[in-house]
Amino acid sequence: MSSGPRQSEQPGAPQAKLARRLGLFDATMIVMGGIIGSGIFINYYVVAQVVHTPVLILGAWLAGGVIALAGAFIYAELADRMPQVGGQYAYIREAYHPSVAFVYGWGLLLVTQTGGMAAVSIAFARYTIELTGTHAPDWLLAVIVLAVLTVVNCMGVRMGGTVQDVLMVLKIGAIAALVLAGFALVHPSQWSWHPAMDRPMSGSFISAFAAAMVPVLFSYGGWQTSCFVAGEMRDPRRDLPRGLLIGVVGVILLYLSAGFVYVRALGAAGLAVTSTPASSVMRLALGEPGAKLIAAGIAISGLGFLSQGILTAPRVYFAMADDGLFFRALAWVHPRTRVPVVAIVVQSVWTIVIALSGRYEQILNYVVATDFIFFGLSATCLFVFRHRDRVRGESWSGYRVPGHPFTTFAFVAVSWLVVLNTMIRYPKDSLVGTAILLAGITVYFIWGRRRSRWRQPQSNEP
Repeated sequence: MSSGPRQSEQPGAPQAKLARRLGLFDATMIVMGGIIGSGIFINYYVVAQVVHTPVLILGAWLAGGVIALAGAFIYAELADRMPQVGGQYAYIREAYHPSVAFVYGWGLLLVTQTGGMAAVSIAFARYTIELTGTHAPDWLLAVIVLAVLTVVNCMGVRMGGTVQDVLMVLKIGAIAALVLAGFALVHPSQWSWHPAMDRPMSGSFISAFAAAMVPVLFSYGGWQTSCFVAGEMRDPRRDLPRGLLIGVVGVILLYLSAGFVYVRALGAAGLAVTSTPASSVMRLALGEPGAKLIAAGIAISGLGFLSQGILTAPRVYFAMADDGLFFRALAWVHPRTRVPVVAIVVQSVWTIVIALSGRYEQILNYVVATDFIFFGLSATCLFVFRHRDRVRGESWSGYRVPGHPFTTFAFVAVSWLVVLNTMIRYPKDSLVGTAILLAGITVYFIWGRRRSRWRQPQSNEP
């Protein structure tokens, strides 16, 4: 198992190293920023259309939180074992094979990260145009905001981290305002905790609840991206596991609080027919100024998601290039700002291309299946590392997942059930997503031939 992040050398000059400038607060804000996008303001109505009582609606969000927390426990041990740049990429590489890790990074760049960011950038632009009354095309504003955040993150990880911290605090403030206003200023609708079930326990009920969990699990995704910046944390073995757990628990509390306010204000039936529940609650609380206030909160939430994605994901492409598996330039670290500038720019350029193409909504259908394939696969890395410990007669003294192997197996099973459900519901999109991943295997072997002509990466202790 590798002892630390590897950084390749450029001919003619020593290679600059990534700077360790992030702490526990940054880790927590990155975790929360990677999870909370627009789902907290919108996705509750999708759940209410499938399950029809307050208990089941909130129960779905609680169950999603428990699954996310189980994942956070797993990633906390993985992060403690391997506090390396690239996070999931490094875990998969060391547990299985570089080809599998490459396919993960390939999918991240082409589909999961950039497709999601393209969609959010357009949504941010549309909310901003509506709020400001400008007549600029949404694609232009999306390009501008992506370019600005790219420049900010190229100025250094501390600068990018600070911007992310500020945006996340503003996002939490917007959600807190929604919860407080909805609870204090909105008269409760006619709703009750009874009956708890909307139908008898049956196969139909299980199928409906599983369908309700899909948008919930999508809304809880993103905490794993904090592991990408382990190589830039001052004390990753201490701060990253803590940040994962604190951040996920914080998000669970925010999601349940928002869900309770929606159900209380609109009722289960009213929530099911309200595609913008946050705006509806704030309009009931404060009129049109309230609706505009929460629209600003949604825009800030989108901006924070974009900032977090630009801060974290390029470290995966950097790690791939550092291993000699991708364009060599992506492993270059700016000697002054000490960030992988080329990797950051490449991701943003591809995000802009997707946003301009108008294909981001279709790409989003690939995101869930691809993400959860690698959620489950990354969790299985823990079985591999624990087995190696036993073979070597070693005992791991760091953080350990509570309830392992049962909790880990349950998380893997849920992740891959989501993949199976997505493939059944969206077979064409799933085939396209699978084809993109399979193409990554071909590209890996092409790069493997080129790698033999490059200077091999050298290990550097942080």
